Amino acid sequence: MTDGARTATERAPGDSRPGGNGTGPVREYRHWIDGTWREPPAGHYTITNPATEEPVGRAPEGGAEEIDAAVRAAGRAQREWARTSPRERSAVLERIADLLAERAPGLVPLVQAETGATLRVARGMQVPTAAERFRRYARGALEPDTVPLAPQPVKASALAEGGLIGACAVRRPVGVVGCITSYNFPVVNLAGKIAPALATGNAVVCKPAPQDPLSCLELGPVLQEAGLPDGLYNVITGSGSGAGEALVAHPDVDMISFTGSTSVGKRIAESAGRSMKRTLMELGGKGAALVLDDADEEIRRAALNSVASTWTFHSGQICTAPTRVLVHRSLYAEFVSSLERYAAALTIGDPTNERTVVGPLISAAQRDRVEDHLDRAREQGARVAVGGARPAEPRTGYYVAPTLLTEVTPDMDVFREELFGPVVVALPFEDDDEAVRLANGTPFGLYDYVFGKDAGRAWRLASRLRSGNVGINTAQRHPEAPFGGCKESGVGRDGGSFGLHAYTELQSVVWPS
Repeated sequence: MTDGARTATERAPGDSRPGGNGTGPVREYRHWIDGTWREPPAGHYTITNPATEEPVGRAPEGGAEEIDAAVRAAGRAQREWARTSPRERSAVLERIADLLAERAPGLVPLVQAETGATLRVARGMQVPTAAERFRRYARGALEPDTVPLAPQPVKASALAEGGLIGACAVRRPVGVVGCITSYNFPVVNLAGKIAPALATGNAVVCKPAPQDPLSCLELGPVLQEAGLPDGLYNVITGSGSGAGEALVAHPDVDMISFTGSTSVGKRIAESAGRSMKRTLMELGGKGAALVLDDADEEIRRAALNSVASTWTFHSGQICTAPTRVLVHRSLYAEFVSSLERYAAALTIGDPTNERTVVGPLISAAQRDRVEDHLDRAREQGARVAVGGARPAEPRTGYYVAPTLLTEVTPDMDVFREELFGPVVVALPFEDDDEAVRLANGTPFGLYDYVFGKDAGRAWRLASRLRSGNVGINTAQRHPEAPFGGCKESGVGRDGGSFGLHAYTELQSVVWPS
């Protein structure tokens, strides 16, 4: 790669820049493999702006051939990268964070055009949070990787002589990590995988979600400019499942880190299990918010805002959303009325407008899927308290109005299945035991919430919820807390130092003292 290839002009994968609002010239991208742009033999497919239904750019179609080239490049680069000092890896990740923060104003319009995120979400979380994650794991690269173990006297046996035996446990890089990411937060989700993977000495081959991979491709030259050696970051895209399946099945991929639906996660687990690949999978969620009878006005307001985030935060396209609100019967009518007023007052429309709160869903297919769920809910007896249909305006875009369903029963599909859209279901409960039964009454267990004045009671209820995460009187996350799910919501944990550990193998080293 020449120095000239690092400039904005030479590193461009196409002849024209994408229009951030889908109205400018459409740019054709190429795969990013071993530090260079690679032409896709299978051609391209169009990325569509969910708000305007106009093209944002054209992504390369990839398959087994491109995956193999990327994995081979990653394997070569990883062996050298693993021998670099933690301080050197840290410095590269810190420079990546600096460049992402510097380039955010130029990258945000593309991310917004691909995802349909509102300005508040795009500016506040889509790119800045990715920079924060690289900065966090720049520090993480310097965390100790060796755990000393106290020497132990061991008796002689047929195996070896006795004596005082010392040991330590050392975290070693896994090797080549395949990263398959979700469409809701393409750059942030990818940063949460590649930053800890690179910090611990691994190489990555990335397969972004087919709906919005362009910003992930844009990261290639940024990471290269920051000093990341070629081959450590590779991106293969595709409109179907072929590239992802090839990545999971490749014999030289040592680990798969996946964020997405439970149905796809199950197929990945089956394929990865054939070669005993390590897996980290953050899958679907069907979060429950329990509003207890002792919740005072302030706590009820916090609960209301948290539940309403299903509508206001990326139109419910977030796995941690509290899409089921379970309210003590004494507060149920009042709380439902508050939710109805809240939903009815939300501004739906163009996500580039500062006043817009609710933007579109990612695609026509996802909008249709949510609408099908709503039709089934009506057929099964649920009542639509608010929403339940496409808004009259805007006339273009993949919109579903913020929807509240009542008269829902635990056996309904809308109560048990993840919709990934702006839909909340509300149910009353009589006591804590019933609340726990309802909360645990789905195949998922990613993120639940408890709202009540008695902190001890809330803590005890949290211990009864089969969920990887529980928020008490808040929907806020802690950046160092382990994140992952129980049951069909996933395997493993990331976040903070736990994210570092997820991309390592433990090796025991033993010696005579």
